[in-house]
Amino acid sequence: MTLPVVVVAGRPNVGKSTLFNRLAGRRAALVADTPGVTRDRKEAEAMLRGRTVLLVDTAGLEEAPPASLAGRMHASAAAAVRAADLVLFVIDARAGVTPADAHFAAWLRRQGRPVLPVANKAEGRAGAAAALDAFSLGLGAPVAVSAEHGEGLADLMAEIADRLPEAVPDAAEPERPLKLAILGRPNAGKSTLVNRLLGSERMITGPEPGLTRDAVAVRFADADGTPIELVDTAGLRRRARVEQPLEKLSVAAALNAMRMAEVVVLAVDATEGLHDQDLQLARLIEREGRALVIALTKWDVAPDRNAVRQAVADRLERSLAQLKGIAVVTLSALSGEGVGRLLPAVRAAHATWNTRVPTAELNRWFEQALARHPPPLADGRRLKLRYVTQPKARPPTFVVFGTRAEQTPEDYRRYLANALREAFGLPGTPIRLEFRGTSNPYDAAR
Repeated sequence: MTLPVVVVAGRPNVGKSTLFNRLAGRRAALVADTPGVTRDRKEAEAMLRGRTVLLVDTAGLEEAPPASLAGRMHASAAAAVRAADLVLFVIDARAGVTPADAHFAAWLRRQGRPVLPVANKAEGRAGAAAALDAFSLGLGAPVAVSAEHGEGLADLMAEIADRLPEAVPDAAEPERPLKLAILGRPNAGKSTLVNRLLGSERMITGPEPGLTRDAVAVRFADADGTPIELVDTAGLRRRARVEQPLEKLSVAAALNAMRMAEVVVLAVDATEGLHDQDLQLARLIEREGRALVIALTKWDVAPDRNAVRQAVADRLERSLAQLKGIAVVTLSALSGEGVGRLLPAVRAAHATWNTRVPTAELNRWFEQALARHPPPLADGRRLKLRYVTQPKARPPTFVVFGTRAEQTPEDYRRYLANALREAFGLPGTPIRLEFRGTSNPYDAAR
């Protein structure tokens, strides 16, 4: 079913993201005392009075030159308003109606979209009285709420539900989307890459590092019709350099997006090469069991392409052996060069991540692997590894059973993992290999 779009708009620091979180029923957007925390549009599904809607949080509306950061944020918010079925125009009841509120109310009327004025921060009787000032905006009767304290939300939800268009059912239920997150250090070109994949300026980009602050999810369909939920994230620096509370929130949102993803694209600036921080992120993605694809961005300005490609390959072989065969895609999000190879690599990584091996085939391989390289002794006693199963995929997880199997040395575990990867075509995906001992009734007599 096509969801009606409800956009939360207003000038900076009037509590839009707090209201967005309240309506969504969870902390979907970052909230801090700093004005202008929200830069990119943030979306979340919410159930309001029995109607499922798509909520959209936007950056604060400000008058600024189009090329400036504030101007680019205004353009992003304006694009959201143009696609809205209903706009919640939020003002600060405690501050009253400001000239900026009046200016943007007039601008909203010209957009031709339904608008519901919301007077936020209207705690108690005094706040409700102050909310009446919003009548002067000419947008109709305002709804007084306090998003921080949860007051007035029931009335607001009822008003929203009453103003939404009738639901239009789709012909078929939508396919479950592939969940894809893009991670990387600041200024690695993540948001530019997202915009290129979407074919529109959905994310705010520019020369300033750290523009993206929250994890922003967008749904779209690939060229072959595969639905994808794509999440752009804030740049991740070394933990020791993260000091500001807002950046800590941004890092937490990025890491949570990574844990919720199925495939992660690690964006690496080709002009700087593979840094230690990039490898730390790759190891974290592997530990979390996500499929991984590396995107070498800014390939159009790489100084020596052959040298960069070889240096990255050598570094991955030395430092990321547990993900042998990982896909590396060279691209330029700015020019579009190589971008068409990224999503096919993502789909291939996703398919590998979902691999299941038939038990009979798995145990035939296991017998051959043991014959080629018999298990070593553990504490002077022979290991008897009997059989292997795959209890789950996502990522491929295998369990080896046998007498004293849990004592299998680390180098032999690596041998079996690498043999598994090679035999069943599992390049670049995390492999979980567990060992469980079986009881031997004769052990006590020995």
